[in-house]
Amino acid sequence: MRRALWTFGGLGRVPFAPGTFGTLGALALALAAQVLAPAAALPYLLGGAALVASAGCVLLGPAAERALSRHDPSEFVLDEAAGFWLALVALPPHGNRWAILAGVFAAFRLFDIVKPWPAGRLQRLPGGWGILLDDLVAGIYAHLAVRLGLALAAS
Repeated sequence: MRRALWTFGGLGRVPFAPGTFGTLGALALALAAQVLAPAAALPYLLGGAALVASAGCVLLGPAAERALSRHDPSEFVLDEAAGFWLALVALPPHGNRWAILAGVFAAFRLFDIVKPWPAGRLQRLPGGWGILLDDLVAGIYAHLAVRLGLALAAS
């Protein structure tokens, strides 16, 4: 059961680009939430999902590292979900939600791979915190990048 959670339903077991597949799983759930939930509830749903996934990272991270014998194992992709959902929280309403989701996905993957300061440093923290915090930073940077893109497009 724990392995199913930290691999985000097995997406982390994809042999190539598990982080991208984990983010795609989070994107699919975000799409479902946007279709099924009232717009006013969406920030709360995404924020709550990011919080629950973050708690799961902190709690499950040490067990995953022991089971897989390495720090921040690539199979552990619950952190990608947490960071991606955080990036979506409180984005301004926009007519083309598909473009917003695509922009957040691309920006999040870029920042998660490049790990701009302080993400690279935070990833070195022990256990679940090191697994999680670099992805939350990537989510914050992705959020800001999409907001900047929207502002530039509006001007």
